[in-house]
Amino acid sequence: MSKKRKIVLLVLAVVVLGTIIIAAVKSGSGSDVAVRVEPVTRRDLVAIVRASGWVRPHRAVDVQSDIMGRVTELRVKEGDTVKRGDVLLRIDPSQYEAAVAQARAGVSAARAREAQSRANQLQADQALSRAQEMRQRDSTLVSPQALEEAETQARVQAALEEAAKFGIEQAVAARRQSEDQLSKTVIRAPIDGVITRLNVEEGETAVIGTMANPRSLLLTISDMNVMETVVRVDETDVPDIQLGDSAKILIDAFPKREFVGRVTEIAHSSVVPPEDRTAISSQSSAVDFEVVLTLDHPPTILRPDLSATAEIVTAVRPKALSIPIIALTVREKKDLEPMPQETPEAQAAADALDLSNQDVEGVFIVHGNKATFTRVKVGITGQEQFEVLDGLAEGDTVVAGPYEAIRNLTNGKTIRITGQAAAPAGEGAS
Repeated sequence: MSKKRKIVLLVLAVVVLGTIIIAAVKSGSGSDVAVRVEPVTRRDLVAIVRASGWVRPHRAVDVQSDIMGRVTELRVKEGDTVKRGDVLLRIDPSQYEAAVAQARAGVSAARAREAQSRANQLQADQALSRAQEMRQRDSTLVSPQALEEAETQARVQAALEEAAKFGIEQAVAARRQSEDQLSKTVIRAPIDGVITRLNVEEGETAVIGTMANPRSLLLTISDMNVMETVVRVDETDVPDIQLGDSAKILIDAFPKREFVGRVTEIAHSSVVPPEDRTAISSQSSAVDFEVVLTLDHPPTILRPDLSATAEIVTAVRPKALSIPIIALTVREKKDLEPMPQETPEAQAAADALDLSNQDVEGVFIVHGNKATFTRVKVGITGQEQFEVLDGLAEGDTVVAGPYEAIRNLTNGKTIRITGQAAAPAGEGAS
């Protein structure tokens, strides 16, 4: 390659490089910010609290045994429908029948002792009467000591007869207790419902039911006519929920169906007490409250313990003035513009009363090619919109994206509109 050709190529390379640098400098030195805008319009807003939980029957009874023994007969299986009073299972009654026979014999023995005591008292009373008559006829026939002994013997026999009567009552009570134990060898259904859990088999030993022993649970009967969904709601959302709020419930086992329910119970204490949270790591120290939703017309195909997600409607605002969630941002008070209905003096007085909070919420309103930060007061939160309570008017245009542009946007900044944000699905403008 000749020297002249090399010089020409070098000059061309320098020119191209310079052109690129100049273009980059011009594009980087621009003063405007590319943004999307959206007009302030009215929409139907719905505030929703989402939470997950599980399905359970409103009433379920865990059946346990009050006595210990081998299960000799099991009449039900899981899924059976039972009526109150139906026999569910029987426990070997041999030892309890023997205890009843022994207790009945004890009653008979106590009555015999009472009859003997009554006869002894009668004999003592007659002896005392004879001694008193003889003493009255002739004081020398019965000594004072003999008369005193007769009186004492009569009182002793009266006390023994009274004790014998109490012995009969004690024996009768023991008989009733043994008969009650025998009756508990037959376990009956306490309510109408469905056997939703069966933990025992024929031939196994039923143990006495205690809370600390899960093996004592024999079976569970559930009333499937009233079904509930129990969800755990974060503490920040609990104040928004009221009894009677409607909810849409999605059950994982039935992905193509939606169930409807209402809030019927709100817990007054958290799932994990504060004293127990100290032993839990900070990563799992969220404070949740249980909220119960009663399903409307539950189908028979539902089962306890199914996983569910609930969307609780806490507020509805028809034709509410709204802005996109992304449009709301936070700035310092020095970036504020007075609200349309405020005078500068009124805003200065409000700022003087609120020295503790140096950050305020607001949006950037579009005026020509400028973005002006304006404070707004928002209400409920819809799916993608905030309700506007104060600070904006219908028809105002606000900066609605992108997020990076809104985060870095300053009051009075020149903007370049690149498009208008689309109305979010599910919350269309009216």
